[in-house]
Amino acid sequence: LLLGGWSRTNMAEKKTLKEKFRKDYTPTNYYVEKVNLLFQIFEDCTKVTSSLTVKRREGAPEDAPFQLDGEGLTVQSLSIDGESLPPSRYSWVEEDVLEISGPLPSNFVLQSNVTTKPEENTQLSGLYKSSCIYCTQCEAEGFRRITLMQDRPDIMATYEVRIEADKESCPVLLSNGNMTDSGDLENSRHFATYNDPFPKPSYLFAMVAGDLGFIRDTFVTRSGKVVALNMYSEHNNVKKLYHAMESLKKAMRWDEETFGLEYDLDVFNVVAVDDFNMGAMENKSLNIFNTSCVLASPETATDADYERIQGIIAHEYFHNWTGNRVTCRDWFQLTLKEGLTVFRDQQFSMDMTSAAVKRIEDVNIVRSMQFPEDNGPMAHPIRPESYIAMDNFYTVTVYRKGAEVIRMYHTLLGKEGFRKGMDLYFKRHDGSAVTCDDFRRAMADANGVDLTQFERWYLQAGTPVVRCEAKYDAEAKRISLVLTQSCRAAEGGEALPFHMPIRVGFLAQDGSELVPERVLELKEATQEFQIENVTTKPVLSLLRGFSAPVKLEYERDDEELAFLMAHDKDSFNRWEAGQLMFSRTIHSNAKAMQSGQTMQLSAHLVDAVRRTLLDTSLDKSLQAYALTLPNLQNLAESMEIVDPDALVDAYKFTKKEIAKSLRDLLLKTYEANLLPTDSFDNDAEAIGKRRLKNVCLGYLAALGEKDVLDIC
Repeated sequence: LLLGGWSRTNMAEKKTLKEKFRKDYTPTNYYVEKVNLLFQIFEDCTKVTSSLTVKRREGAPEDAPFQLDGEGLTVQSLSIDGESLPPSRYSWVEEDVLEISGPLPSNFVLQSNVTTKPEENTQLSGLYKSSCIYCTQCEAEGFRRITLMQDRPDIMATYEVRIEADKESCPVLLSNGNMTDSGDLENSRHFATYNDPFPKPSYLFAMVAGDLGFIRDTFVTRSGKVVALNMYSEHNNVKKLYHAMESLKKAMRWDEETFGLEYDLDVFNVVAVDDFNMGAMENKSLNIFNTSCVLASPETATDADYERIQGIIAHEYFHNWTGNRVTCRDWFQLTLKEGLTVFRDQQFSMDMTSAAVKRIEDVNIVRSMQFPEDNGPMAHPIRPESYIAMDNFYTVTVYRKGAEVIRMYHTLLGKEGFRKGMDLYFKRHDGSAVTCDDFRRAMADANGVDLTQFERWYLQAGTPVVRCEAKYDAEAKRISLVLTQSCRAAEGGEALPFHMPIRVGFLAQDGSELVPERVLELKEATQEFQIENVTTKPVLSLLRGFSAPVKLEYERDDEELAFLMAHDKDSFNRWEAGQLMFSRTIHSNAKAMQSGQTMQLSAHLVDAVRRTLLDTSLDKSLQAYALTLPNLQNLAESMEIVDPDALVDAYKFTKKEIAKSLRDLLLKTYEANLLPTDSFDNDAEAIGKRRLKNVCLGYLAALGEKDVLDIC
């Protein structure tokens, strides 16, 4: 750092990292309530003039010093209320913390003039220049690389920003909020000013300047306000922005209809740039994305790409309320905004696409990525107790397991109860920086329930294992379920019992529900539940919808799995039963291959696949997923000693034998789902048809018949 000609070592290169603890949180002595910024962009540097309106917090000592974060800056001057500060009034008490000594007024304006070089910023944090575009990324602690500021999420301020730059190289000037003025300056330069009236933390600040193409649209909110929608990208990518624009409008409407949340400004801007390292960022009214998360065209994008872009656009928009209007008190609470917003984008995608397939895809991520993290050396709760570098905690546990924890609130309280909790959360905390406990308290208070034990999901790492034992009493027409939970604690030993919902269905032999589905609230290490008026012994459908992020242990034979694959009313469990049947068959055949025995295919499996192909009540995407064999990686992970040759041979045999047994039905299904080649649709129905068609073709190709291969 450079301060008034005084040189210090570059903190970006040699910053000493210290462990921070959640228990050590304390509010600041002062807080910034308004920020005025002037950016003057030149080819060799950018000058940033900052005016911070500061107040001393009630109860803070009059002689308390004022601390600001700053990193990689050249500080030219500091003044308070227009009076220049002498060097004796400030010092660097830490490598990236400048302290102004007290006493200070209870209210004052601190002005600073700093110079930064975005052209040399290779961290892509703070303000940087890449591909002729100036761009910012401030989460988690990037704003301190732009100017001096209390760079922490509990400091929420309003922002007024003026940007000045060369008009030819930077015709587009963007920042948060509504544009209030623009015009030309001397020397072929121009300016734009922005005002964001909603308080926000510094990590949500954004600025973009460069030569960008764009598309425009509008959205009319439920209250009748017209919102201008603008999407920017490099000129050669503009034609690929239209799917993202439609996705944004769908997300805005969905949030109004589902949670009553209306957009609050006059404009919403999205910028897509190639060199953006965070994937996507929810800066207030100015979302910035990597192009891979925005651009799509029929020539290059797959169905999965279209669905992924729709979900990411929605996720960042949904942060406007869950993350921006209500944000985190500190970074330990990251899952408060990310887990909740992941859940919201999942629900949106379920409504826009195949709900069953979306749930399957999300559970697959949890099982394949989060479970290993939760049971490895990097295990941590969704709300960590400490960190050294915050960037290391943008993890699948914080995001994905965090979303599963939010889903459990939804399951325990029901759709209406969850909405009541959300309404109270916003009523209490709009414009505030809060904690996970505040969210849990709002859910509990809105519904009059005790969620004290539920906090353990925030405190304990690890994946619980739930075992089920069932006993049916025909005379009493009662079934008893004994559920046992266990979880290895990260520090060793057993974790305390969690509060979790276990959704259970009770199926008759014709597939009907003997009694209504139950949500069993498991709170003890071992707990018995009795269900009355069950007229015949049911087939249990356990952990429907993957209602808790746990591993379930319950013994079933192939006949029962085949029944569930064909009849379960819960789409997730229907798919799950099929995956277990496929896996058992392939593993059994791999063992047969190893021992020189004949590989076989059970009639139960063939019949279950046939029933799935014939079931027109299923959406086509779910049919496709239900018919898809588990991938070789997952199959290999279930083997004590992996034999690749035996596994691949068993996989090919299983697929080919299914195709032999059901050739005509597979071909008929394939032909029934062909789409016109002269047009392209990416709605849920068209995507489902393509998925089902391709799965059938994959089976048929395993036969190696010329007429089938010609189709390929």
